[in-house]
Amino acid sequence: MNGEPSYYTMESYWFGDVEGQACEPAPGDPGLLAERIELLAGRGDTRSPDWRIAVRCGAVRDRAEYLERLRDAALILAERNLGQILQADHSGLIQMVRMLDQLDEVINLLTERAVEWHRATRPGFSRKRTLPAGRSLIALIRQDADDALAGLLDGIERLRDQRSLLMEQVSRRAEEVLPNCSALAGALVAARLAAEAGGIRELAVMPAPSLQVLGAKTALFSHLSTGTPPPKHGIIYQHGRVHGARREKRGRVARTLSAKLAIAARIDYFRKSADREFLLNAAEAVRKAGRRE
Repeated sequence: MNGEPSYYTMESYWFGDVEGQACEPAPGDPGLLAERIELLAGRGDTRSPDWRIAVRCGAVRDRAEYLERLRDAALILAERNLGQILQADHSGLIQMVRMLDQLDEVINLLTERAVEWHRATRPGFSRKRTLPAGRSLIALIRQDADDALAGLLDGIERLRDQRSLLMEQVSRRAEEVLPNCSALAGALVAARLAAEAGGIRELAVMPAPSLQVLGAKTALFSHLSTGTPPPKHGIIYQHGRVHGARREKRGRVARTLSAKLAIAARIDYFRKSADREFLLNAAEAVRKAGRRE
């Protein structure tokens, strides 16, 4: 650059590269766009800009085309990754959980865009209106959606079906490779703990206090940096005995459960089979921790 200062920084989005007033649209093929999204995500770049930037770039003509192309690329990427994950062996549990989280992100993003689209075309669909969630929201929008929006809603429904399928696969896989953790905390909680730890082995060698706060990174960072109270639990809060405990008992239940899960993870990793006697004693210990005195 001959030492001259750069006044513009190139911004890469799923639809193209923008540098100042110049823009280079990406190829419009949905498969290539899916690969581009995956590449950007691998670099930690998952920004979703205002659709008007894509229009100025010349990548799309309007909001409808923007949403349509994003939907098609997201569907291809999700289906491709899901197919690979469902064929994985037991060690694929971690990737299955991460894919489940990615599906949630895609579904939430597309649903949010669908609501914005509907509000833009149906002024009576007030922003102040209390909206249902999940499939009920999709059904509400579908009542008077145009063909383009209806196509997007169909795509969201397909993703929801795939998410349900993957959730069942995650539960079954967790029960196979984490039988004791699954019996003690539930298959989905066990799977999420292993994913957050970075693997089944990593979970097995983790001390109970660290396991207790897995999934509470934000609260833990705040505690270390600003001195706020330390988190008492992370993912294990999803366990009924923890979130159902009285507030003053919740910390004790979380500590007891995490101590038993740490042992369960070691049994799962080294023995790879359920220990009925341990599970009975562990469940009783967790129950007593939350018992009213």
